[in-house]
Amino acid sequence: MSNEASVVMSATTTMPSRAKVGMASLIFMESAFFAAFLVTYLYYIGKSPDGPQPLDCLELGPVLFNSACLIASSVTVVFAVKSLARGAVGAFRLWMVVTILLGLEFLVGTGIEWRGLIEGKGLTLQSNAFGTTYYALVGFHAFHVAIGLLMLFGMLLLSLCGCINPKRDHMRVDIATWYWHFVDVVWIFVFTLVYIIGKVPQGGSL
Repeated sequence: MSNEASVVMSATTTMPSRAKVGMASLIFMESAFFAAFLVTYLYYIGKSPDGPQPLDCLELGPVLFNSACLIASSVTVVFAVKSLARGAVGAFRLWMVVTILLGLEFLVGTGIEWRGLIEGKGLTLQSNAFGTTYYALVGFHAFHVAIGLLMLFGMLLLSLCGCINPKRDHMRVDIATWYWHFVDVVWIFVFTLVYIIGKVPQGGSL
């Protein structure tokens, strides 16, 4: 009987938690949506003979800086989780603030880029297929960044209210940050497709 109990206990401890399964399932479903958006954008590359074109509109400089901030936020959020795991709540809060600020910079930078595209380049949703697919894809990603920021801000508030216990909750916080890593990884694909592959003219060179 004791052997059976030990087997059950061992199986239980090795089973993934519902939180892990839930977050992994959410990320899988969201990945499917992003894949559809990416494929759609790829399909319409070069199919907008009239109106603003990617090579004329999209500038790498500001986007590279925004991208660096977003990728850096994946590093700082790891520092936050590691700080919480060792019980350094103050450091956890500090790194969470840094992560949130980096994410906010990315969103603000995206907004500034869009303003320049609309007012300076005349690129709108209605301009052509490029405008429609560009704003749909980049906007869909920005929406998910905003959701991720709300999650991070919520965890920071819970910590400030004393509702997060390092020993009890650090694994839950770690799982929640998977979503943030997800939107960061997705951006690498979006950036590569939109700002590198998408800017190659039909002739074949930048």
